[in-house]
Amino acid sequence: MAGQAVELHELARYRAEFPVFERQIYLNTCSLGALSLRSRAWVERFILEWQERGAAAWYDVWWSRLSELRERYAAVIGARREEVALHASVSTALAVVASALDYRHRPRVVTTALDFPTVVYQWLAKRNEGVEVEILESPDGITVPLEAFEKAVDDRTAVVATSQVYFTSGAVQDLRALAEIAHSKGAFLLVDAYQSVGQIPVDVRGEQVDFLLGGGLKWLLGGPGIAFLYVRSELLEELSPSVTGWFADRDQFRFEPRSLEFHRDARRFEQGTPSLASVHAQLGGLELLEEAGWDRVYRVTYELKEDLIACAREAGLEPKVASEPARRSSIIMIPSPDPGAAVRTLAEANIVVDARAGCVRISPFFYNYRDDYAGAIELLKRR
Repeated sequence: MAGQAVELHELARYRAEFPVFERQIYLNTCSLGALSLRSRAWVERFILEWQERGAAAWYDVWWSRLSELRERYAAVIGARREEVALHASVSTALAVVASALDYRHRPRVVTTALDFPTVVYQWLAKRNEGVEVEILESPDGITVPLEAFEKAVDDRTAVVATSQVYFTSGAVQDLRALAEIAHSKGAFLLVDAYQSVGQIPVDVRGEQVDFLLGGGLKWLLGGPGIAFLYVRSELLEELSPSVTGWFADRDQFRFEPRSLEFHRDARRFEQGTPSLASVHAQLGGLELLEEAGWDRVYRVTYELKEDLIACAREAGLEPKVASEPARRSSIIMIPSPDPGAAVRTLAEANIVVDARAGCVRISPFFYNYRDDYAGAIELLKRR
């Protein structure tokens, strides 16, 4: 803000890519990543092509960009393009995965009370089909111990469905340990990475994940309407979804209504035509993040969130976060007796954060400065 000394970091030059900071302090990436000039330019390119070429742009431009997006998503999570399917949302991707599982001998699904409701809703809706859902509770409201998963997962479990980063607390789970627990009983591990991909490293191979879902809304700077699904390559021809669409057909332009032959790669888990405006916005976001450098984005974001936690503690606030820095993400929950009122107070000072049950949520990203959240903490301290 005007008149303040600003403490910068190695990616500070990218602040100018985000016009939102010209009029306010944006600390709400966990709700929606800030719009970059890069994403806007990509969307405008799409609109111009739509205007000038219409459907002809599909054949030599837009089709190849879908393939490009799958490949770039894959690179972020340590996968191959053939293991990535595009979706409109995590909800639609979950629906396709859930439809592909066999619950006859493994009717149980294990999830937690800290996961985003979309995760559990998918299987609660299948209870009339015999699916049993076990929701693990958190003893501290921050995380769920591995021991609880070990106790819950058995030979009747089809899938462990949980988050890499809990949206309720920002706590980071040990995916490799969860995979070992699930696989030891013959179950799959499905990871909701919507809160994590883009702000912390993700390695689906190293962590032995079976399914992983993410999207552009938050840390990947692609906005709403675009998401992705990773399916481990060994499962691709083993599983056939019953929730599907024409993009899943191996020869979709034959327009044959009498038979369905799935793609041999992850496109067998796709549904309908992707939102091209969202695809282009995401390509712009990924272009910027790749240019900034993933290692630098992760490092700066880590440093900002740890400094924010330290600032809050120095101010006498008690952030609701995991005890170990390595298990904390850039989703910082500050307990408040009236989160809604606190958010409104900050908004009056042109500081944008969000509220969740009992907490003010602050989510800094690499485009933030220390002064951004220092000002927010000072205002929260006065309340």
